[in-house]
Formats: sequence, structure tokens, C-alpha cells
Amino acid sequence: MDRRKFIKGAGIAAGATAASTLAAPAIAQKRVEMVMVSTWPRDFPGLGTGAQRLAKRINDMSEGRIQVQYYAAKERVGAFDSFDEVASGNAQAYHAADYYWKGKHLGWSYFTAVPFGLTYTEMNAWIHFGGGQQLWDKVAGEFGLKCLAAGNTGVQMGGWFRKEMNSPDDFKGLKIRIPGLGGDVLAKLGASPVSLPGGQIYENLVSGAVDATEWVGPWNDRFMKFYEAAKFYYYPGMHEPGSMLAFGMNKKWWEGLSKSDQLIIKAACGEENDVMMAEYNWKSGDALRDLVENQGVKLKKFNDDIYDAFGKAAKEVFETVRAHSKLAAEIHESFLVARQNLGGWSKISDQAYVEQRNRVLGV
Repeated sequence: MDRRKFIKGAGIAAGATAASTLAAPAIAQKRVEMVMVSTWPRDFPGLGTGAQRLAKRINDMSEGRIQVQYYAAKERVGAFDSFDEVASGNAQAYHAADYYWKGKHLGWSYFTAVPFGLTYTEMNAWIHFGGGQQLWDKVAGEFGLKCLAAGNTGVQMGGWFRKEMNSPDDFKGLKIRIPGLGGDVLAKLGASPVSLPGGQIYENLVSGAVDATEWVGPWNDRFMKFYEAAKFYYYPGMHEPGSMLAFGMNKKWWEGLSKSDQLIIKAACGEENDVMMAEYNWKSGDALRDLVENQGVKLKKFNDDIYDAFGKAAKEVFETVRAHSKLAAEIHESFLVARQNLGGWSKISDQAYVEQRNRVLGV
């Protein structure tokens, strides 16, 4: 036998075998159907468009193999029905703020925002390196879900009010739209918190069903035209310093995906988490100027007496969380460690630099 011909033939055969082996998984991969519901109106700036962008990104990154059918609030189920729709398996994923589910378990609140909580950069650090994701997995797992960070709106405004807020007593009897533990804090001051989906806030504010509302920040709030019903716009919001949005998936469905599909979804969520925050930061400044200069909005800062009252009430609310369950207490303790460690570093890094930059430039 010609030795050179044998080696050449063997090489071709081996190459063909390797090629067929490598090609097999790609051929075996099948189309994945994903029904995705959300708590946001269609095309709503930032929140709705971010959810729609995420759905498209998953489609594009998988080259159309993961087929996402996106439904905005009320197109398939109501905004607050998204949780049960996905937990039951009727849909595979939702895009929402997980503090909407605090009635199911108080621990959910920490994975959107809590009073005097973490900023956007601090939240990311806790989720990825401080044990936050593992705790999120625990609470989500109790309901058959798997959640990933998929957006953030940053430090939110304190809200829209028909009257000036000069003391903690001004919150007594106030009907205000505010969800999450932030609503529990204002309840301690005598307010009556109401949880409403975004699409219902304007009509309730205009009709007087609520006296005040918080939502997000200048970009979204201008779009909602809250200035037509209330002129006093307060900052900063203690209730949502870095509101993380969630891509929640049915856990069994998630675990049935290939590792590569899981990585595609994780990458798509991670990109949306960054892009949404950048968009909010870029567009909020211009929107605020327009509100003040052209819409007659009076920009006000909560005074120290009010903020001190917020802080006292928040401590009482957190005691309720601790007493709720072992898992809620575990989440809260992890949050406290993260806030202390991250806050200490932020104080001498970002905060110190921005203060000096603004002083020197007169900003």
C-alpha cells in the first residue's frame, strides 16, 4: 500500500468525521418559541421600548431560532397578571419591575428597589458579585421562576404633588400612587399608597382619585403629561434609587434550554440593562429643562425634616421585612452589607469626584 495515499485518505476521512460531528449539534438545534408578556404599554418610552428591544435582540442574537412573541400590557393579560402567566407556564417570560410582586413575598422588593437602597452601579455590583443573584434565584425559585437583570431607570424623582410638601405632616391623608416598600414608608407617615399600572396613573391623577404620584423621572413623566394635573415636582426619591427591571422566565422552561440558548438570553438581558440606563441618563436632562421652562413645573427638593421622617419610617418597614420570613431576613441582611460596603467606596470615588467637578465648573 502507498503509505502517502493511506495517510492522505485517512486524513480526509478523519476530517469528514470531525466535520459531521461538529455540524451535528447545530443541525439538532430546534426552534424555541417564547411568549413574552410585560407590565408596560406598547411603545412606552424606555420601559416599553426597552422590553420590545430586548425581545428583538433575543430574536436577532439567535438568528431567528428563538422566536419571541411579545405582548405589551393588556394585549394578552393585564400588567399585574404577568407573574401568574409566566409562573403557570402559559407564557415563558415577562418584563417587569419585580417589586410589583411584594404581596407574594416581601423579598421581591429588593430586586427592583427599596427605600434608601442601592443605585444602579451598586445594584449591579450586588447582583453579580455580592450574592444578590443567588438570593434572587431563591425567592424566584419558590414560585417556579428564574430572573435576570434587564434594565434600570436610575435614581427616580420623588413625585408629582398638587401642593407644596413642607413637613412630614403634609403626607397625612395623601392618596399617592407608589408601589413597593416605598409605599409602606409613606403609609407610616399617614399617606394612603395606591399601586397602579403605568397606563392608569394619568386618568387617576386628573380625576382626583389620587392626590399625587411617583412614576420614574423627567423623560417618562413628561410623556405621561403629569404636569397637566400637578405642578410641584419633588426630588430626590428615597423609594427608588436604582430601579432594576427584570426578565422573569418560567424556571422549567429555562432549565430545558441549551447552555448556548441560556447564554444568548443572559447576554441580551445584560446589554439591555446597560442600554436602558444610558438612554434614561441621556434623555432626562433635556426633558427636565422643558418641564420647568415650558410647562410651568416647579422643581422642589424634599427638605431634611421630610427626609429624616422617610428614614425613620423606612427602618420600621425593614423590621417588618425581617419578621416576614427567614428568606426575607437573609435578603435584607445581604442588602445591608452591600449598602455599607458599596456606599463607603462610592463616597470617596464617584460622589467625591462629582462634587468637586461640579464645584470647579459651577454646575
